[in-house]
Amino acid sequence: MDKNILFHSYKMNNTVIKNRVGVAPMTRISATEEGYITDKMIKYYRSFAKGGFGLIITEGTYIDDQNSQTYHNQPGIAFEGQAQAWKKVVDAVHAEGGKIFMQLQHTGPLSQGNRFTEKKIAPSAIQPKGEQLTFYLGEGKFTVPREITKAEMNAVKNNFVEAAKRAESVGFDGVELHGANGYLLDSFLTEYTNQRTDEYGGSPKNRVRFLVEISREVTKAVGSDFIVGMRISQSKVNDYFYKWSGKKEDANIIFTSLGQSGLDYIHVTEYDALQPAFAEGEETLVSLAKKYSLLPIIANGQLENVENAINMLKSGDADLIALGKGALANHDWVRKVENEVELSVFNPTAVLHPVADIKDFEME
Repeated sequence: MDKNILFHSYKMNNTVIKNRVGVAPMTRISATEEGYITDKMIKYYRSFAKGGFGLIITEGTYIDDQNSQTYHNQPGIAFEGQAQAWKKVVDAVHAEGGKIFMQLQHTGPLSQGNRFTEKKIAPSAIQPKGEQLTFYLGEGKFTVPREITKAEMNAVKNNFVEAAKRAESVGFDGVELHGANGYLLDSFLTEYTNQRTDEYGGSPKNRVRFLVEISREVTKAVGSDFIVGMRISQSKVNDYFYKWSGKKEDANIIFTSLGQSGLDYIHVTEYDALQPAFAEGEETLVSLAKKYSLLPIIANGQLENVENAINMLKSGDADLIALGKGALANHDWVRKVENEVELSVFNPTAVLHPVADIKDFEME
């Protein structure tokens, strides 16, 4: 098994990433209640770079002091002070030779803890499926959100732009717009959560419109060398098995539209990135994203298995891979694979319970 492809450098825009292995964004609710970075978080992010990961994508970070926060103790970049605190993380990762992107998140209908408001906004006033995640301090069913107005949509676009500019100002190498997993942007993509009758609802082209507009506004507002990507999924934290009903046709419209929006990459996350995207056909969502967007693709989903990771990169469908569970179990996954050291197995009980925060053993 030729592992060399994992260790090839990759140039995205004008940023050189030293290898093809990244850390996926993972919620760790370890910031202060006011959304500020802690010393434990600095050590946590540094440890991945020290362990050989070429790229680190931060946990979802809220962008404003309005409706965007998802969890208590989630970090933010809504204020200049929060941004300056993140600079310590950026400097720590850069000191170890890694690159770091910030994932910018608006929770939309799935907030479980917002210190600014209890009100939630979404494309339509539809109650989210399922129940809140207890290991992220949630309890009971989700409440019904209020339908977002066009004025509020414009404000959200501006808040993404300002958050991206703050991230750029403190040295991040790029930002990733969170368009996956049921949060605000993904809830526009999803048919049953988007019942709008205006130009943002109905057809796949209309449902992806808000994501495209945000991508264009952000890419125009930052420097030409600053990377802007978007994460896309079918599944949601509260509806794990959801699939786009238009299947390949939806994928064509969604990824083609995003590919023409100014983005530098798309990050595709599936439960198993190597499995077909739909019951009919053999193409993966990763391969469809590459085919239709013509952009660099980051793939996530069961790729902590070394053979899976190699096969994904060798297929040409993905340019980089991002690890979640594998990275949590092995902050030095890259170094271990390079030196043929046995990988630790992810233990969900130890990592996610009783609360999915940063555990001390992860930094040993």
